[in-house]
Amino acid sequence: CRPDSRIFHPANPSLSLPESDEPFVVIYPEGSKATVAGWSYLNKYIIMGHEDGSISQWDWKSQERLKFHQPHVDVITDIQFSEDRSYFVTASKDKTAQVFEASTLDPLKKFSTDTPLNSASFTPRYQEFVVVGGGQEAMNVTTTGARAGKFECRFWHKILEEELGRVKGHFGPINTIAVHPDGRRTVLTMVIIWGRSFSSGGEDGYVRVHTFDDDYYKFKIDA
Repeated sequence: CRPDSRIFHPANPSLSLPESDEPFVVIYPEGSKATVAGWSYLNKYIIMGHEDGSISQWDWKSQERLKFHQPHVDVITDIQFSEDRSYFVTASKDKTAQVFEASTLDPLKKFSTDTPLNSASFTPRYQEFVVVGGGQEAMNVTTTGARAGKFECRFWHKILEEELGRVKGHFGPINTIAVHPDGRRTVLTMVIIWGRSFSSGGEDGYVRVHTFDDDYYKFKIDA
């Protein structure tokens, strides 16, 4: 690192610190091992997902656990936050993805599938969707086809908890999903390509970039 390198200060974004190999804060989770973690709104809390299916909320300044909840019955594989970071979605090997309020850990929504899940992500702005992905364990992939392995990205309506469609392409379990943070339509060519897309990374070694067509923005569920 260069001597003048700076790093972000989580408590005060306007303040930067000299870059260092030493951690700024160390948190030692109680009980089950933490598998995933993320910052809540305004960098107020750290939310962790654990090996036993529990979620916990931590005050990063005091390293104190504030809240604890066990909504899943198997390991939590992913946590991703809404645009304002006031709520988040978890994915789990128990074949569900669930949405929680960040300040209280109150459950809001649940999406039950027929396959272990490795990732879940919100679509921003124009559609109220949750995208989830996973599939049969990698050790069993050689004995099954892509259809039987259930290696699709699945779109769920975030509010109505209804599955709306699936996007195929991988021939191994999906390990991670990321939706472009903007998602808008525009006349600029490069933003059309990247701003209207989501990506999925799989055990097959591929990262696939999927672009949303015009029908995606016109889609509505009849009341």
